[in-house]
Amino acid sequence: MQINYVSPEEAVMAIKSNDRVHIHSCAAAPQKLINAMCERGRRGELHNVTIQHLHTEGPAPYADPEFEGVFNMESFFVGANVRQSTQLGYADYIPVFLQETQRLIRDGYCVPNVVLLQCTEPDKHGYVSLGTSIEATLAAIENADVVIASVNPNVPRSFGDTMIRAERITIFTKDDTPLMEAKMAVPNDIEIAIGKNVAELVEDGATLQMGIGSVPNAVLAQLGNHKNLGVHTEVFADGILPLVEKGVVNGSLKNINRGKMVATFIMGSRKVYDFIDDNPGVLMKDVGYTNDVNVISKLDKMTSINSALQIDLTGQICADSIGTKFYSGVGGQLDFITGASMSKGGKAIIAMSSVTPKGVSKFASIPYPGSGVVTTRAQVHWVVTEYGKVDLYGLPMQKRAKALIEIAHPDHREALDREAFERFGSHYHFVCGK
Repeated sequence: MQINYVSPEEAVMAIKSNDRVHIHSCAAAPQKLINAMCERGRRGELHNVTIQHLHTEGPAPYADPEFEGVFNMESFFVGANVRQSTQLGYADYIPVFLQETQRLIRDGYCVPNVVLLQCTEPDKHGYVSLGTSIEATLAAIENADVVIASVNPNVPRSFGDTMIRAERITIFTKDDTPLMEAKMAVPNDIEIAIGKNVAELVEDGATLQMGIGSVPNAVLAQLGNHKNLGVHTEVFADGILPLVEKGVVNGSLKNINRGKMVATFIMGSRKVYDFIDDNPGVLMKDVGYTNDVNVISKLDKMTSINSALQIDLTGQICADSIGTKFYSGVGGQLDFITGASMSKGGKAIIAMSSVTPKGVSKFASIPYPGSGVVTTRAQVHWVVTEYGKVDLYGLPMQKRAKALIEIAHPDHREALDREAFERFGSHYHFVCGK
């Protein structure tokens, strides 16, 4: 296939005012195309362009206040680069389960006119690879009028739903910018304690779902003596690599995609990008598959590990907002909690520190006013902190309040106990044995 490359500046001339533009997510966000689009906005050539994406690494200038009226940001997840703009009202957020981000596009709710993506060079068979990220971008590519691809030699050639025909791409440009990296956080003592408590719940032969960050890294660091673990997740990062090298993660007992590490995007250092390059052991799939509850539930011993911003004494999990301020997104938490709960031998785990870095308890009698409940009290199972672990499934309200207080920070337990008494009445102390 003959490829005609144009400059990023020429490529983004295909964007028109009032268009909806989908941007490839995470490390795959095409920085040169983003900057060229924003330059057009600065010159007054565009207005009322809606930008959508899951989450991107690197700058997100289109969400800045200077572009009010030029770009309307509607993210499926509030990442760090758009958080302040979202909280100030210059950008907006669409609450949606991660598995349904692709459905918003395929069912006609958020169909883009233009897609900006980053990919490998076409191979001898005429395919490009989307590299580190599929999520809902594949759905966007399938439905957009114009697909603009930035071909970058730094994009790894991954397998699965990442492989698309080059003919589907309308405009090609080139970029050799290194992919954005997320450096592996070093766990502190609290996170190490959480990791040890979670690791005790992970059985040999389990299939794991976890995110990225210091707590997942701390969990993974404690799994070195486990056997035959598998991976089916929305994202994995560097923390999984030592377990692959030791043979702990091999997927040999997975009853779906045996031997394959399944994910919909990758976010980490260059080392993990190199790991997925030309690696048939990594299967990149559309988010409609990775986060499909029916798929997840068929994996025996499916173990999901997610986090929370706050939990109340009945087990309600707040994960996308702190009060009225949006902090992240619904994401895939409930997709995997539901799937893992339905799995044979599965475990759904919420792992979090007992307090914020400022010492504020993450346990509360009721959520902060305005906070969104992502996982309901009827869906929560295991809750883990540095002080222990409890399974709330099947516990009535007063017993679960008592159980949660026992893994809260000791400095806050007396106040939480008093709030539980005020909420549930005198019978609460009878339940607690007081």
